Amino acid sequence: MGEPRRGGMSRRVFLAGAGVASSSVALAACSREGEGFSEVASLTTATLAFDGERQAGIATPTQANLNLVGFNLKDGVTADGIRNLMQLWTEDARELAAGRNPLSSLEPEMVERPANLTITCGFGERVFDIAASGAKPQWLHDIPDMPREQLSDDWAQTDLVLQICSDDAVVCAWAMRHMTRAGMDYVRTAWVQQGFMNAYGSIPEGHTPRNLFGQVDGTVNPRSDDEFADQVFTDDGSSSLVVRRIAMDLDDWERLDRTSREEAVGRRLSDGAPLTGDNEFDAPDLDARDEYGLPVIDMNSHMARAMPPADHPGQKFLRRPYNYNLPPEPGSEQLSNAGLVFLAYQKDPDVQFTPVLRRLLEADRLNEWTTHIGSAVYWIPPGTADPGSGEARDAFWGETVLSRGRG
Repeated sequence: MGEPRRGGMSRRVFLAGAGVASSSVALAACSREGEGFSEVASLTTATLAFDGERQAGIATPTQANLNLVGFNLKDGVTADGIRNLMQLWTEDARELAAGRNPLSSLEPEMVERPANLTITCGFGERVFDIAASGAKPQWLHDIPDMPREQLSDDWAQTDLVLQICSDDAVVCAWAMRHMTRAGMDYVRTAWVQQGFMNAYGSIPEGHTPRNLFGQVDGTVNPRSDDEFADQVFTDDGSSSLVVRRIAMDLDDWERLDRTSREEAVGRRLSDGAPLTGDNEFDAPDLDARDEYGLPVIDMNSHMARAMPPADHPGQKFLRRPYNYNLPPEPGSEQLSNAGLVFLAYQKDPDVQFTPVLRRLLEADRLNEWTTHIGSAVYWIPPGTADPGSGEARDAFWGETVLSRGRG
């Protein structure tokens, strides 16, 4: 027997009708044009140029999703094999970023809307040892041992890295899958570090994103072309990438009151302004004192320790961090397993990054709630040009450097 009718309509029919009605409202809402909806819709045609003087994914505004993949070369891969891999990877990455299907892919539907996809490649030391002896930058080596860090082999140095970013998580995952599959004759995957930032269009353009401590992260980043040329890119368009995986103890951090959190950071949580300023980008006054004669900004606050000293003003670099938030480790009694995939781009880590890191790990007040558990360093090749364009740039990642190893 069916459900009893009330007023000529069964409960099942009523619920079905309500479901149709609510679905219709949802569809209508999603199809409305106006502020916000048009921004999201624009992702269907959003692409970023793959080729250029510099690789995309560095000066590019941070996309919502990160898949950072570390690869190690398989035994027996030679210099010719590395060049073959770079040619293959570059060709496929170029197609994926443009929304075109690479030759080896049978799923064109997966790449039609790249949603600002970028794929950025970096070389570890071993690539130079095998394929470009004598061309290795002096700074391409492990970051020196630091106090308090607890580095795990799970997130250690690899021979190659691909930074894959997109404003669509499905595209980001698919691009990682394709690039991993395309390189399977030459490399094996050592680790994957996944991260996220704000969804596309969810914060105003130009605003600094936040990490899971609630603090703005990247206030002092370069913004002008001159600053990028001064801090990040060499004359040939190359750069360096330092990857630090940083675990964050959100459970203990969230026991602090708001004032204590701001004192540890040196900035207001509301807008990122230094405790002595009115706006995020105001210069902090480290000499300012309160009514008791105490420093307004703690000299061991994160901001104060990260600032370049007057005698070394070049200790600046690009911060491109991504949050991670994983299920808690079984039995840990923690509510979260969270942190940062911290990506730092600069010309020379020995000069720009490592001195800052050393100051931070010596006395930064945030050390009570953060632990560095992974570290790797890579050379980032210059940008490329499509071989058919006639432009005088490398046709594939690292072509000029890798060609030095021939013969």
